[in-house]
Amino acid sequence: MDKYTPRLQKRFQEEIIPALMKRFGYKNIMQVPRLKKISLNIGVGEAIQDPKTLENAMNDLGIITGQKAIYRTAKKSISNFKLRQGMKVGASVTLRGKLMYEFLDRFINLAVPRIRDFRGLSDKSFDGRGNYSVGIQEQIIFPEINIDKIDKIRGLDVTFVTNAQGDEEAYELLKAFGMPFRQ
Repeated sequence: MDKYTPRLQKRFQEEIIPALMKRFGYKNIMQVPRLKKISLNIGVGEAIQDPKTLENAMNDLGIITGQKAIYRTAKKSISNFKLRQGMKVGASVTLRGKLMYEFLDRFINLAVPRIRDFRGLSDKSFDGRGNYSVGIQEQIIFPEINIDKIDKIRGLDVTFVTNAQGDEEAYELLKAFGMPFRQ
């Protein structure tokens, strides 16, 4: 039986690895930077007053990723925000393996072009260790989300975690996958 391999994973193995080995002069295939995981996170501050909003945010994340979201809790109590330690204030999903490559494909080819007034993703959002984060203002850019069924437009953060040594290697890796960076 033929095993299914996502399109971008196949492209990574056949095209991107040789290109990065040539570009950076790696001697071994294992030196080539790889995408380790993609993490999606929604902060829902209004969940303090209305816990139903957190449920809706978790459902949205589940629809977008195809994987069940988990709660995130407050680490500290902040009296000005009526926030107690341990209260549920967000939701997150971590994608690895085939689901990660499938999400990356949908993100680059379907979701990002639907961003309003899109002129390319910033190349300034690298953290110095080869990880890239992008903030999305509206979850409705994902085609899986039915606009009629959502209660509120929410933003989310998407972090691409690589094992690259620096930002330049991570930039080249993501650019090779087709990430539309600003020129």
